[in-house]
Amino acid sequence: MYQTQPFLAEPAMLKAFGRVAVFMGGDSAERDVSLKSGQAVLSALLSAGVNAFGVDVQGCLLKTVEQPEFDRVFIALHGRGGEDGTLQAILSQADIPFTGSDVMASALAMDKLRSKYVFAGCGLATPKFRTMTSAEDAISIAAELRMPLSVKPSREGSSIGIFKVTSADELVQAWQAAAALDTSVLVEEWIEGPEFTVSLLQDRALPAIGLSTDHVFYDYDAKYLADDTRYCIPCGLSADEELRLQQLALEAFRVVGCRTWGRVDIMQDADGKFWLLEVNTVPGMTDHSLVPMSARAAGISFEELVVRILADTLEQNGGEPGHA
Repeated sequence: MYQTQPFLAEPAMLKAFGRVAVFMGGDSAERDVSLKSGQAVLSALLSAGVNAFGVDVQGCLLKTVEQPEFDRVFIALHGRGGEDGTLQAILSQADIPFTGSDVMASALAMDKLRSKYVFAGCGLATPKFRTMTSAEDAISIAAELRMPLSVKPSREGSSIGIFKVTSADELVQAWQAAAALDTSVLVEEWIEGPEFTVSLLQDRALPAIGLSTDHVFYDYDAKYLADDTRYCIPCGLSADEELRLQQLALEAFRVVGCRTWGRVDIMQDADGKFWLLEVNTVPGMTDHSLVPMSARAAGISFEELVVRILADTLEQNGGEPGHA
């Protein structure tokens, strides 16, 4: 059987990387997923020859840069603290290069409500939405938006705290549950139809993935635990439709201001129209995750993927290691 050669980073690049810390874990609701992502990233970096080690980040993030024994950071933290611009701001102030989007884009993408304001303001199709601040809002929201509705905390990831509701009473119950996770709760019209996700790498859209699950929607269990979630590559769209889908994903990524890598989630309605849901700046990198799957379909191994993501950090300090 034909065996492909393992991917190894170029010696000059390895020297430029210096010592790399993979930040994982954290204190958010996505800690368990982050630990899996971080371990997968760390294993791939080591396999590619990178001088890397893992850091389980907990507690005050300022401590991570007090006496850094690394030259750059691969961020595998999901959710608040690690994905919302907080860690990005700390690393920026410490002049430590890091993977992924900068402070503004990370904060904006993490906030689903405000990123939807950007989508709408730029003329990109996103489901009609409202913010819900109290149970009393249920009647007016139910009158203004078309049922069923999606209720979600604005600043959680991995589909944590998302509910599908079909009545004002259910809306109140879902809001109470979502509000326990975030003071900002987003309510938007539910798009019935297939779901797609498009991974982005260095200004390129990778092959789209069609998602199918027996769950009500592509929730946390379907993403990380279930073995019966169906991933379609090719995604099932015509070449023209997939190109249109990829272009929408790239445009969403750009208007939010993201860089290097990420993932955009999109629905398609019965009329064939695509609707933006959200942009993810630090998507999962587990064995169930979509970005590695899409990269594989493009002929990019997991080792090459993480090295290419890391390589963009060299532009942040001229390619010179200088902290460890």
